[in-house]
Amino acid sequence: MKQFPDSPHAPAETRAWPPISVVMPVLNEERHLREAVDQVLAQSYPGEIEVVLAVGPSRDRTQEVAEAIAAADPRVTVVPNPTGRTPNALNAAIAASRNGIIARVDGHAMLPSDYLRVAVETLAETGADNVGGVMAAEGVTPFEQAVACAMTSKIGVGAAAFHVGGTAGPADTVYLGVFRRSALDRVGGYDEHFQRAQDWEMNHRIRQSGGLVWFQPRMRVSYRPRPDVKALARQYFHYGRWRRVVARTHEGTINLRYLAPPAAVLAMLLALAASPFFPLALIVPGGYALAIVAGSALTGSGLPAAAKLRLPIVYATMHCSWGWGFLTSPRKLARPPR
Repeated sequence: MKQFPDSPHAPAETRAWPPISVVMPVLNEERHLREAVDQVLAQSYPGEIEVVLAVGPSRDRTQEVAEAIAAADPRVTVVPNPTGRTPNALNAAIAASRNGIIARVDGHAMLPSDYLRVAVETLAETGADNVGGVMAAEGVTPFEQAVACAMTSKIGVGAAAFHVGGTAGPADTVYLGVFRRSALDRVGGYDEHFQRAQDWEMNHRIRQSGGLVWFQPRMRVSYRPRPDVKALARQYFHYGRWRRVVARTHEGTINLRYLAPPAAVLAMLLALAASPFFPLALIVPGGYALAIVAGSALTGSGLPAAAKLRLPIVYATMHCSWGWGFLTSPRKLARPPR
């Protein structure tokens, strides 16, 4: 029987399906962890699957739930992550894993049943080092529905394929990711300095080392958005703050799409400061507000009325929080030289 990677067109019954290690950074996931692990173990994947849970110091019963899952199924292993930070958890789980294919899955992610199968087929077909798909935001409450709409819109998050979808092909980064262990070894795994943006940063190093990152739209993972304005603002503030750290670490990785939110925030702040002396300056924040309302009307046409009313607030929160995080990102967060 052929060894991986073999032809993606070979019949499934004759193909050698490599064993996969699924690594999960886990913190405060008591509610969702068991279901997330069950969905991994129930994958329609013909090869072996192991799950490694890297559990941080949670405020709920996450540790007990993880240990109970591992006690009931020998395919599941629990390792400690004393820092509670995501990149540390991922590196700890990868170090404890055994297999040549590594799939990163979050503790609250809901995978489609063919996720791992499609990933392995795509790795074999493309020769990529990492494949991943769509962060399919899905909301329940009106606010979550508005955030889900914004997170799948170019007005909200730009043109990144893992947010808005697109055709299969090379990408700068992808959501989560299914990796060849050889690629992770080659670049030294996740950089534990980056509290956020660690996926983008490592995918950049994979590409810089000659590897290929591949977007596969068939790999859709359900994602539950933040439940309120405060949580959404905090999330996007840290996204902007740490994306600035990545830009300082890897020169040339910033483009106009990333600069648009901080430029808008800076322009509005200057306009508001100048407005007592030059009232026409209020055209800038007023124009932004009108643009957001118009964009909300265009993108929110299919939303319930309650969600549609919240959409302008969601767009403004995402833009302004990301932009302010980018503008105020302190130089002390810069990554020390390797």
